Amino acid sequence: MSSQSPHFLLAGGGTAGHVNPLLATAKKLQDLGGRVSVLGAHEGLENELVPAAGLPLRAIDRVSAPRKLNKQALTFPARLQTVVSQTKKIVDELQPDVIVGFGGYVSAPAYLVGRQNQLPVVIHEQNARPGVANKLGALWAQTVAVTFPGTPLKAKRGRACTTGLPLREEIEEFALADRAVRQERQTQARAQFGLDPHVPTVVITGGSLGAQRINESVAAAASEITAHAQVLHLTGKGKSAAVEDALSKVELDHPWVVREYCHDMVSAYAAADLVICRAGAGTVAELSALGLPAVYVPLAIGNGEQHRNAASHVDSGGAALIANSDFDAATAGETICGIIANPHRLESMRQESAKLGGSNASEEFAKLCMEAAGKGA
Repeated sequence: MSSQSPHFLLAGGGTAGHVNPLLATAKKLQDLGGRVSVLGAHEGLENELVPAAGLPLRAIDRVSAPRKLNKQALTFPARLQTVVSQTKKIVDELQPDVIVGFGGYVSAPAYLVGRQNQLPVVIHEQNARPGVANKLGALWAQTVAVTFPGTPLKAKRGRACTTGLPLREEIEEFALADRAVRQERQTQARAQFGLDPHVPTVVITGGSLGAQRINESVAAAASEITAHAQVLHLTGKGKSAAVEDALSKVELDHPWVVREYCHDMVSAYAAADLVICRAGAGTVAELSALGLPAVYVPLAIGNGEQHRNAASHVDSGGAALIANSDFDAATAGETICGIIANPHRLESMRQESAKLGGSNASEEFAKLCMEAAGKGA
């Protein structure tokens, strides 16, 4: 183990929901004097976001665990062994002091190699319902941290704690800004996106990959929505054409700005009075920290974690939740207009959301990683 500057290999990737907490932790580890490398997959948003953050990225093949007995299940052991071998080669070359995993496809082989090489393993589980990779790693991890207090994941032999979700530095800074600064930033952000600074604004996003159900439903309700608000719609990559085609066939009272993806989500959030979105842990944590009202439309596949992720924000009265199967044009229009056209309800939701705000999870989790490297205070 390095006597001066501990080296951390951070494993995670796929979507912004996994990459962003990884990047937030990486920044804090560097601030604390650590060195950071990132393990990702050959495909995935990490190939864009990690190099953009100035971090070295090493990639392995993506192998997902089968959910049922089929041909893929029969070949899984061999494919897993391949990525474990790829990962071991990288670990042996980089010689990290600690493996830090955020779940997803690349974390499982990282945990397995960490165990083989007798390296400390530190895990962060962002979702209310833990994934398979983190359940595996928790069997021998030194530390397991979770976003939500009720998440059923503990380190079998190590330390377990609740830190919240590591948020990007710019999100944390904006969350702590006073009302005057946020109002000024709102005016600037709306101008940045070509929106009217004085018109109530709805931001619609399905994350980096987009959400077709949300896109179709809100576009079909566009006339109703724009009678009360303007819209910034982040459709997801490759999904803007269908939305723009639907919008071209209706009359809009206020602007509806369409973009596939936004690298500056702080500005998108700053522009918003209300956000329509999925309920990934990253999104929920960011909106809660920022005190933004939301309408969550949880993704209906996976472990069912998105519904659980949104629970505390919804229970607080700061957000609404609509099942994906129920989110059609009529429901979208009725729900969005029922909030955005009612200033008293919108302000009440904002106030309740604000009570959830504030987070230093990235620093807290980074300190746990430093402690695993023997560099804690």
